[in-house]
Amino acid sequence: MIKKRKPKSKNYFTQETEDYIVLYNNSKDFEERSRIYERHIHYAFFKLTQNIIHTFKFYHTEVEELEHLQHEIITFLLSKIHLFDPTRGAKAYSYFGTIVKRWLILYNTKNYNKKINKTEVGELDKEGTTHFYTMEDNSKNELDKYLDLYVEHCSKNIFELFPKKNDAQVADAILEIFRNRENLEIFNKKALYIYIREIIDVKTPKITKISNELYDIFKTNYVFYLENGYAKF
Repeated sequence: MIKKRKPKSKNYFTQETEDYIVLYNNSKDFEERSRIYERHIHYAFFKLTQNIIHTFKFYHTEVEELEHLQHEIITFLLSKIHLFDPTRGAKAYSYFGTIVKRWLILYNTKNYNKKINKTEVGELDKEGTTHFYTMEDNSKNELDKYLDLYVEHCSKNIFELFPKKNDAQVADAILEIFRNRENLEIFNKKALYIYIREIIDVKTPKITKISNELYDIFKTNYVFYLENGYAKF
C-alpha cells in the first residue's frame, strides 16, 4: 500500500515540487535523494497518477486496487525522472502528466484487448466503449477495404474538404488513427482524444467538430460502397 503524505495545500504539484525534482536529479547523495523524494515528490506523483486514472477513466486493469496500478506507474516515473530538464521549456507537471497518460494508454489498450477476447461484444457495448470492429468476418474485410479507400480519399483531398489549415491538421491527426488502426486496435474515447492531442495541440470541441465532419463523409460514402460494391471517391 502506498503511503500518502498530506499536502500543505490543494495544489499538489507546484513550482516548489518542480524545484525539488531538479534538486533530486542534481543530488548524488542517495540518502538526500530518498529524503527529497519522500517529503516533496512522492505525494505529487501519487495525486497526479490518481487524477489522470479517474479523469480519463483508465479502468481496464489487471489489479484489484487502483493504488497498486499507481505504484506501477510511479515506479516507471522514477525510472524517467532523471530525463526531466526544465531548460527545455516544459513544466514538470505537464512533462510527467504526459508520461503517465502515454503509459496508461498502452496499458489500458493491452488489457482491453484481453477483455474483448473473453467477452461478448454485446456486453462490451453496454459499457459505452468505442471500438472499430464489431461485425462478422466478411463485413470486417469489407470495412477494412473501405477504410483504406476512405483514408486515401480524405488525405489526398484534405485541403478541399478542410480549407482552413488548422482544420486540415486536426483532420490529418484523426486520419492518422485509421492509418495505424492495426497497431492501435482498440481505445476508449478519451484515450483517442489524448492520442490526437499528442499529435496536434488542439481543444476537444475542435476535435469533435472535425470528427463529426469526417464521420459524415465516411457514413454517406460507406452506404454507397455497401450497396454498389465500390467507392464513388
